Amino acid sequence: MLKKAVICLSLISLVGCNDDNNDHSNSKQPTYEFPQILVVGHRGASALRPEHTLESYQKAIDDGADFIEPDLVSTKDGVLVARHENEISGTTNVADVPEFADRKKTKVIDGVTLTGWFTEDFTLKELQQLKARERIPQYRPQNTQYNDLYDIPTLDQIIDLANTNYKKTGKIIGLYIETKHPTYFQNQNLAMEDKLLQTLAKYQYTRDIAPIYLQSFEVGNLKYLKQQLDLHKSVKHAQLIQLYDEQTARPADYVAAENPTTYGDMATAQGLKDVSSYANGVGPWKVYVFKDAAMTETTSFIQDAHNVGLKVHPYTFRPENNFLPESL
Repeated sequence: MLKKAVICLSLISLVGCNDDNNDHSNSKQPTYEFPQILVVGHRGASALRPEHTLESYQKAIDDGADFIEPDLVSTKDGVLVARHENEISGTTNVADVPEFADRKKTKVIDGVTLTGWFTEDFTLKELQQLKARERIPQYRPQNTQYNDLYDIPTLDQIIDLANTNYKKTGKIIGLYIETKHPTYFQNQNLAMEDKLLQTLAKYQYTRDIAPIYLQSFEVGNLKYLKQQLDLHKSVKHAQLIQLYDEQTARPADYVAAENPTTYGDMATAQGLKDVSSYANGVGPWKVYVFKDAAMTETTSFIQDAHNVGLKVHPYTFRPENNFLPESL
């Protein structure tokens, strides 16, 4: 039986911000009580606004999300910004900006050859000249009306947004943060983990008040984050989530290390026990949880995970016809 269900929705959104940087007040902090069903605004309200924009996160909050979920990549100058991928030709207007035409490159990212424009080739100041666009206009044509209106947000701005909403409404909005391609960025001398923890510890809201989930499809960076969190206790309510891709695939850091372990191996009872040594929960693609496309029959994955003390946060459940089972 599901003790806690987490539904990652792709429809919810944004607003403005204000921080209390280094306020180390000893006053008693509010306690966050997790609802029975936790609604995560996956990339914000991405069915209603272009994903990973402040506007999308705000819409998610306005529509009732308990958490907002930014994916983080790095700029050339080491600033963490929200994009689904570091290749941004599909989510920004970069291809239409003449002064950046010579930044177009072909790279191999986690074994996949991609041609386009990459965040690590732009400073934050340069990225701030770009505007966000709908990533999948063939499925969300209504979102194209918002193309070229919204900026690419930094992690600091996202924290400020959540904090501003908290101050306005009293509702604590959690952050569910994914580090994208950590091994790749580490090899570019742009490792994200320390910067992420430093940023979270900088603000009272993320340091002391809000629940924080840190998720990754890789393993090594989660183990490093656990080590640092255990050592420094810098973010009080941070928990770690191991994400799962296709069963035959392997985490990118395992591929780099020639470790043959697949996500399928990590989904066995023993694999989940191993994951529980460094993570608080798992984020499986929903095919690990459901036996059929209609999502009517479940596997033993949730029970196996609960047996070793892991939370289960499956992804992604979209209330859009293109992504729903035919029966719905």
